[in-house]
Amino acid sequence: MSSTSARGARARRFAVLASMVLSAGVTQVLGAEAATPPAAPGGSTTAPRCAALDGTTIPASVMSLPTTGGRVTSASVVTGVVSGTTVEYCQVEAHLFPVDPSAPDITMRVALPQDWNHKALMFGGGGYNGTVPDLTGNVPFGPTDAPAPLARGYATFASDSGHRQSPTAPPSLDGSFGANDEALRNFSAGDALKKTRDASLFLLRRAYRAEPAHTFFAGGSTGGREALVVAQRWPRAFDGVISGYPAWNNLAEALDLGYLTQILSRPGAFPGVEKQTLLYDSVRHTCDGLDGAEDGVVSDPDGCHFDPVTLRCPRGADTGPTCLSDPQIKAVNAMSSPFRWGYRVASGESQYPGFPFLSGADMRTPFLGFGTTAPADPMPVTSGYGMQYWDQWVKYFLTRDPHHNSLDIDPRHPGKWLDRISRLSTIQDRNNADLRPFARAGGKLLLLHGAADELVSPRSTNDYYERVRATVGARPTHDFLRYYVVPGANHANFGTPAFAASWDSLTALEQWVEQGRAPRNPVVSDAAHHRTRPLCEYPEWPRHRAGDQDSAASFVCTR
Repeated sequence: MSSTSARGARARRFAVLASMVLSAGVTQVLGAEAATPPAAPGGSTTAPRCAALDGTTIPASVMSLPTTGGRVTSASVVTGVVSGTTVEYCQVEAHLFPVDPSAPDITMRVALPQDWNHKALMFGGGGYNGTVPDLTGNVPFGPTDAPAPLARGYATFASDSGHRQSPTAPPSLDGSFGANDEALRNFSAGDALKKTRDASLFLLRRAYRAEPAHTFFAGGSTGGREALVVAQRWPRAFDGVISGYPAWNNLAEALDLGYLTQILSRPGAFPGVEKQTLLYDSVRHTCDGLDGAEDGVVSDPDGCHFDPVTLRCPRGADTGPTCLSDPQIKAVNAMSSPFRWGYRVASGESQYPGFPFLSGADMRTPFLGFGTTAPADPMPVTSGYGMQYWDQWVKYFLTRDPHHNSLDIDPRHPGKWLDRISRLSTIQDRNNADLRPFARAGGKLLLLHGAADELVSPRSTNDYYERVRATVGARPTHDFLRYYVVPGANHANFGTPAFAASWDSLTALEQWVEQGRAPRNPVVSDAAHHRTRPLCEYPEWPRHRAGDQDSAASFVCTR
């Protein structure tokens, strides 16, 4: 279809559906919870009425945020293997229509199992999103020895957050949707999350003629930010939330990534693959045994005091792969140091805390850290993920000029772009630490981060947790939130991390929400090395005391 025809079809559809917005005006003020229609008559069932959902209209009135309604495009029974178990479920595909006729639809998907456990779980996305997450997948750092949610009988659902990624773009790195305000809010402010949740529960009620007993949310990275968004903005929408390695201060991190992009693009500053390996191995050699066990895992990154100057080449010149030049040492220090800007943005953020040495230098996952080639214009797909993220952000969020050279924007001195940066901060920095409404509603939050994360700094999540404690209070925070930092774990277990974290957080969340049993002495497994560690509440970390280094029983949580 030509772009002209597509616009015409969208305009006709908009004209037909616009009246739905007017009828939903009161609903959008009161919220979807206040206007949720009762479950269909006939009682509850664990088998969905799949065929009846095909072509179903989703009224705008069931969603608390403005849309022009939606429609189910297909509903079919699927039989597949999930976590080693054969599962039969109804897969529902639907579109939610925007208010702005030039904005893209929200594409959403719901999986309704034949043997429903009367619970629902929404998955968050990753990067710039643009695809619907795998509804048969697992939660962040999920267990390898327990079924995924769908195999447990959960109804699962998710969306692309309101835009579709270009098939030619690297996965989760297409920011072109940012040129449209409604699409930008759907993604960055999280509006698509609530729209998808409301529409999915409407379809679930239609399918089962029953309400879910509990509804949960789980996501990592962008999905981790989305998990915090739903707890902040809609405290009654989910009973429990799992937030992994959350990019909650998205604008702040983008500025830091832009600063690092500029530094790494300077002549001689980029440390190549061999130098990155040298740095990573040197840090581990220096700090591995400080926790009492030489096992390839640095359990206390804050106690690891490593100076890259120890790797300096003679006279600071680049003499080969066995040392770092002065420009390379400067780049390494910039990545691991806080980046502060000397101007105010509306969100109130003023810095990004930088990354531990064991993150960006881990050459087992170069794509997420430094990358394998220096940033340039145009941005190479072999540069680090964060550098490509910055490039898309400049082109489509900031300047809205796809030809703009992202290396020309200096995050320290943004000049004429300051007002736009400040405006974007109110959309992208989801930094409301007052989670008391969520706690009062009975919500429970499990927060996790890998200590060697290459893409979202664990120091940033430490900061968020401390803000919540300062706002809510230490004891009230402990009543509804647990925060764990996993030594050796990287971003989403990407590549071959030093510690491939695996924990059944969903069962822990269920027990906390449904039975009031908070996690007690949890144990995390390393799926790659067949070992376990205690999962220590931040700021504690596991110290080896005696015995088998592969057993959690040989470690104690300490400060």
